[in-house]
Amino acid sequence: MSAFLVTVARELRIAARNKASLLMPPLFFAIVVTLFALGGKPGDPQLAAVAPSVLWVGALLAALLTLDRLFRGDLDDGWLEQVFIAPASPVGMVLGKFAAHWLLTGLPLLLLAAPLALQLGFPSGAPLGWLLLGLLMGTPLLSIVGGFAAALTVSLPRAGLLLPVLVLPLLAPVVIFGSGAARAAQAGLDASGPIYFLAFLLVLSLTLLPWAATAALRSAFD
Repeated sequence: MSAFLVTVARELRIAARNKASLLMPPLFFAIVVTLFALGGKPGDPQLAAVAPSVLWVGALLAALLTLDRLFRGDLDDGWLEQVFIAPASPVGMVLGKFAAHWLLTGLPLLLLAAPLALQLGFPSGAPLGWLLLGLLMGTPLLSIVGGFAAALTVSLPRAGLLLPVLVLPLLAPVVIFGSGAARAAQAGLDASGPIYFLAFLLVLSLTLLPWAATAALRSAFD
């Protein structure tokens, strides 16, 4: 737990010194969604129908912007190696990196989602609540699964080109079920099924992927 808290605090301090990187994901997310809104007719029901997909794809692409740097800087400056030499388990550090990535990327996207969804004509009330609940379940998955892929490619040259190829197929179910829950609520149907599936994926990812990412990072020193 101490390694987890120290890592989160360290990542937040680094992000505070690099405000451009901090603003990049939410700004990119807002621009992508706004361009869709500007490209459609005001009050177009088709625009409201595709709003969940637009928001989820925008969130996925925004999360990808910072994943390549999740571990690479720590590997280059030697901090990552010191973590693995230390007697404490490095799993806490990996969990802290995932949590910090969500706080810096996923949480701002979640806060922007409601006004951007209304901008696309998505109905307020229960459908908007289901959309936000899906993003609350799904954005941590973007950080965890994406962080695992970043750990796999941290020592590879040009990993920034390989990372999207790995991440996008892994996160396709998250986008499908997250947007599907919002569309079901929009149609007046029960949206709890996709949300339960996202919750299952979140628990499964938290159970397995921090240890898998730790093993992948350890292999980067071999």
